[in-house]
Parts: sequence; structure tokens; C-alpha cells
Amino acid sequence: MRIPRTILLAGVACAALAAGTVLMSGNGGLLGPAEAQAQNFGMRVVHGEVFDANSAASAGATVFLKDLKTKSIRSYTSAEDGKFQFTQVDMSEDHELWAEKDGKKSATKTISSWDTRKDFVCELKLK
Repeated sequence: MRIPRTILLAGVACAALAAGTVLMSGNGGLLGPAEAQAQNFGMRVVHGEVFDANSAASAGATVFLKDLKTKSIRSYTSAEDGKFQFTQVDMSEDHELWAEKDGKKSATKTISSWDTRKDFVCELKLK
């Protein structure tokens, strides 16, 4: 028994859809292999404030930003109002962020490469 080509193609398309290997356009046409969501590319700004144990702004704290792939560390000294800012932070890499002052350290925050925010705002509290 010979199967008509249109029925055969429809069967292959349905099997591919069921397996998640193709996408359908709005008008029912096939678009090709499904792709995983790509990581973020580009640069972001990481900024925020450092607070002491009493929730007051902490001037002169050293804020560290570590690239988890290259292990490079950037630092910034918080301003009089406790604010800090890092520009040109690679969105395709994971980072760790923490602050230190007078032997006290904040919790370490992770900035994931999967986080889509171009403007990453964070508060760091010294303990």
C-alpha cells in the first residue's frame, strides 16, 4: 500500500511537533528546529547601596564584583550615601557581589547570566 505524500509529510510533522523538534508559525507552517533560549548578551549596570548593621548608609565600604568564569574581581568604594555602581558588567557571565568594611562582610549575592535585567539593583547589609 502506498501512502500519499501529503499524508506522509503531515505524519512526520506531527511526530516532530510531539518530540518538540520543530515550531509552528501562526498560520500553521513549520519554522524549523526548536532552539533553547539563548543566554543574555550585552552589558548591564550593577548598582545599589551598602548599609551597616543599623540600616544606616555605609560610606567607605569596599564592594566587590567577581566574574565566576575568569575569577577576576573589580572593586568600588561606596560613596557618602552608601551607593556603589559597576558599569559594563558582562551579562553572559555569572557574578558574585559582596561588601566589606572594618572586618564586617555582607552576604554574597549571585548575579546569574540568565537574569535579563540590564539594570541590576542590590542592597548589601554588613553583618
